Amino acid sequence: MKQFINKEISWLSFNERVLQEAADPEVPLLDRIKFLGIYDSNLDEFFRVRVATLTRLARLGKPAKKLIGHDPKKILKKIQALEIHRLENFNRVYTKLLDDLAKENIYIIDETQLNPKQEKFARAYFDQEVRPKLMPIMIDQVKKFPDLKEHSIYLVINLVNSQDPEKNTFALIELPTDVLPRFLILPSFRNKQYIILLDDIIRFGLSEIFSVMQFDKFAAYTIKLTRDSELDIDDDLSESFIKKISKSVKQREEGIPVRFIYDADIPEGLLNFIQEKLSLGADDTLVPAGKYHNFKDFMSFPDMGLGHLKYDPIAFLPHRDFAEDRSIFKAMKKKDILLHYPYQTFRYVLDLLRDASIDPKVKSIKITLYRVAKNSSVVNALINAVRNGKRVIVNMELQARFDEEANIFWANRLQEEGVRVRYGVPGLKVHSKLCLITREEKNGPMRYGIIGTGNFNENTAMLYSDHHLFTTDKRLTREMDKVFEFFENNYIIPRFKHFIVSPFNTRKRILKLINNEILNIKEGKKAYITFKLNNLADSSIISKLYEASEAGVPIRLLVRSMFSVVPQVPEMSSNIKGFGIVDKFLEHSRIFVFCNGGEEKYYITSADLMPRNIDRRVEVTCPIYDPDLQRELKSFLDLQCQDNVKARILDKDLCNEFYRDSSEVKHRAQWSIYNYLKKLNQPSRKKEPMLNREADSLEKDI
Repeated sequence: MKQFINKEISWLSFNERVLQEAADPEVPLLDRIKFLGIYDSNLDEFFRVRVATLTRLARLGKPAKKLIGHDPKKILKKIQALEIHRLENFNRVYTKLLDDLAKENIYIIDETQLNPKQEKFARAYFDQEVRPKLMPIMIDQVKKFPDLKEHSIYLVINLVNSQDPEKNTFALIELPTDVLPRFLILPSFRNKQYIILLDDIIRFGLSEIFSVMQFDKFAAYTIKLTRDSELDIDDDLSESFIKKISKSVKQREEGIPVRFIYDADIPEGLLNFIQEKLSLGADDTLVPAGKYHNFKDFMSFPDMGLGHLKYDPIAFLPHRDFAEDRSIFKAMKKKDILLHYPYQTFRYVLDLLRDASIDPKVKSIKITLYRVAKNSSVVNALINAVRNGKRVIVNMELQARFDEEANIFWANRLQEEGVRVRYGVPGLKVHSKLCLITREEKNGPMRYGIIGTGNFNENTAMLYSDHHLFTTDKRLTREMDKVFEFFENNYIIPRFKHFIVSPFNTRKRILKLINNEILNIKEGKKAYITFKLNNLADSSIISKLYEASEAGVPIRLLVRSMFSVVPQVPEMSSNIKGFGIVDKFLEHSRIFVFCNGGEEKYYITSADLMPRNIDRRVEVTCPIYDPDLQRELKSFLDLQCQDNVKARILDKDLCNEFYRDSSEVKHRAQWSIYNYLKKLNQPSRKKEPMLNREADSLEKDI
């Protein structure tokens, strides 16, 4: 029996769970379409990053196998086989979605199905909006085949003269989805609504585009190229780090191809011609697909005025401890407070930063930023703080994948306003989520801290399940300050008593905590381990979990994405159970719980258990000391483990079977958590809240 599941193969299994949501008839139709787009968007990033890395390693030959423990060429071949198999499943799901849309009198049609009124409408739209944006390239007129952009899809056009069929030629058109919507709503007909894709609007107008030429037959086939998007940052000391990042981002458009998707109906001769021009060989991932690509655009599918076909928006819950005090500073001084997103509002973070920006007692604000919202209120509050004379220090991580350009923009904007901006730590990516405010008070400086599992991003806080701890506990704020000092003077390695911090002591401390459970179970004491993570793929920690399992320690693993554990194997992992939840909100929070002989230890963290998070990033794992907050986290995790609607069993065969128990009551964790927090924050709540085991209906409460 294999000890570890390859992390890339396990990721593909996770994305299959996303596709299951697109296929689930219990999910509202428009949200199923959105999940279809998420699946495709995820897959794009997977090839741009994971497959790109494997492709690089494959070029190293035998040293790569020794370096990563398996043959990257074999994994690449398996990925290609799985990709083609799952494409068949994807097409089945898409076809079913079209059928379900038709039941709602919504039809996606192509250029051959337009009625006269729709033809007139499409012609006007093409002439006024589309044609000016199109710049065809005649392939036989250029010396070099054009470089295909990473994010774009293209139509390869075969132009034929019916009087002289041998005299044909080819053209290339990029779909201008950066300036035009992918979907056009057509005039309705007999109470039925119609949508046409931009691809087919272009097909509709091909004769106009090429009217200057002597062709009367046109066939258009969609192609798409995915490139290696990993950054190559050179060691040129004469360039600033920000210039190096900018240059590397631009070079992404020239990255080597890692996947080529094409319309399966494309003539073989034309396909071979394109493959030759793109230098694609037998070892590359070549995917014969359907007529349409870039299904990620379906994440923005028009709602057609049918709001009942999607999840109701959530009514964000207030937090009782903040509601009782208008001053967030005052509330934080009373006790630690834990926010649970997206169930509770991110507004408290913005309120704290806004208050800090104008409070004359506040002297400084320090914060780590990894991904921020497009129109970031967090950044605006920091700028306002500087304008009001506060000392603001921002650690901006420029290497946040695919957010590099946005972070460069914000870094420049902050610097223009007088914010002191640091660009991470050489050789390490700063992924910790920290904000520390220093306020001058009667008894001297007082620190107010926020420590989180997710970014300071008001947009993702509405979609991602995350936690932020608001604290004035000196044990924690003192160590927060040490982390910020390390950003300033990273040649000095700090010592931490309460925090677990990568890359300094995360592996050592996690292994020690697992060892403690092994020792306790052998001594007849209570023992268990619960991890909630995005990814679990570190072999040394997994091996230690196997050791704990065989010692008799019950282990619950709630993992959303990469999962390299092989659970429920006799004499290896018989006491390990793995589950993954995919539902309306993205499960992003990271929590560690160790029984510790009955005196449980609770942690929230920015770190997944992967080598990169443990060894090559600055991550902070923070203990939760407040007993009330420990009970909150226990209830949160118990509700996750009770899910018998959206939880999938993570097993050695990656079957993605839904977890079902003997209960006649349906427990859907995200709804149950919402209702638990709703009751917890009512004015009459007791000090030790009971776990709400019966979630109210979605229609009633969310």
